Amino acid sequence: MLVLTRKKGERVMIGDDIVVTVIDVRGDGVRIGFDAPRGVSIQRAEVVSAVQEANTGAAASAAQSADLLVGLLNRARKAEAERSEPAAEAPAPPTPPAPRTPPGPAPKPTPPKPRG
Repeated sequence: MLVLTRKKGERVMIGDDIVVTVIDVRGDGVRIGFDAPRGVSIQRAEVVSAVQEANTGAAASAAQSADLLVGLLNRARKAEAERSEPAAEAPAPPTPPAPRTPPGPAPKPTPPKPRG
């Protein structure tokens, strides 16, 4: 870390296009100004930390909400599946056995026909 001593009105250059100027010194506070291109983000460290903490909390809350929603959807799907299942049908009555032919003499075999 570079540590400098600057007086009111003095500047510090960062690269070719960022200028930090000491605007005022009052007791233990210093007012400084930054001149930088629009694409360069300049934030106070405590604001960045607060935003990161808020984002972390929101992400955890979102994960909990997502878990809750998944559970609710699963319960709703299960209930819907139970409602749409067809009612169990009664088993069909057993088929009666085929009638038997009474026992009797066996039919006689027919002799083969002669060729010719």
